Amino acid sequence: MKQKVNAKTLAWLKANPSLEELCSRYPDDWAAVQQDISVIVERGVAQELKIYLERLSNDAALARGSSGDRQTAVSKFVRSRMAHESVRKLCLDMLGTEAGATKGKLRFNLLNGYIAQKLLFSRGWERKPVSLFWFRLFWPLVWQKRRLMPLVQPRGIYCFYSRALVESLARMIACRSCVEIGAGDGTLARFLKNQGVQLTATDTHDWKHVVEYPGWVVKSDARAALATYSPEVVICSWPPSQNDFERHVFNTPGVQLYIVIGSRYRFAFGNWKDYQRQSAFDIEEDKKLGALVLPPELGGAVYVFRRKATVNGS
Repeated sequence: MKQKVNAKTLAWLKANPSLEELCSRYPDDWAAVQQDISVIVERGVAQELKIYLERLSNDAALARGSSGDRQTAVSKFVRSRMAHESVRKLCLDMLGTEAGATKGKLRFNLLNGYIAQKLLFSRGWERKPVSLFWFRLFWPLVWQKRRLMPLVQPRGIYCFYSRALVESLARMIACRSCVEIGAGDGTLARFLKNQGVQLTATDTHDWKHVVEYPGWVVKSDARAALATYSPEVVICSWPPSQNDFERHVFNTPGVQLYIVIGSRYRFAFGNWKDYQRQSAFDIEEDKKLGALVLPPELGGAVYVFRRKATVNGS
């Protein structure tokens, strides 16, 4: 039996509950999504999976914008979230399987773990700006490469930033005011601040079960952060797929530049409907910057939104 939709339920959904929480609360919707994905996977046609995810996204967007039954709208939104999250988990599981990690706890062996730790982390799980010189020298020696992301993603780590990427982003931002939305543990903000960027890191702090938020990452949703700080530049690393907050970037008049770090695989991040619906910005994939997102097996990409010139050229 489907739950009655009320304000408390809507607030819970806006807090980005995990896939496990969604499945527990909406078992009927999860059963339907599982069945759909199983049929597609058995056929083995990747394009069908992309079409399926796009259809769910369209259905959710149409239902959200209509004045129809709210319960139906919530069901479509929940199914879209479930499908996108489960496909992402499926991809991570496939990476682990390709690495031979089909049983037991996924882990590096001693040598692979030592190299990865020295290249990517300063201590513990704290990331550091990665030296491309040392990375290119030693990463080929790691034969368990595909275990990396399945190991770190449960801790809210979706990529690693090379020092060259951080320096390039700092030059792009220059002396302009900047806000990072969805800053997570503040890693990218910390790197950019060390390059002299005047940046305010913000996040809703909704992922406390995964992410350790430092005190200087301001607790704020994107809309409030944009209104409060009026930035000229906004940056976001790995915004959740089908999120409802990036649209506020495009509706904030003072924003001249929006930088998104994500993936070549569009289903894995961001709200592409909002990207394509907005008309105030030109979008470009910067492949030189994308090549600086690590590890290369991840298929990282950087998308740059630049505000279009007005008619009078101002």
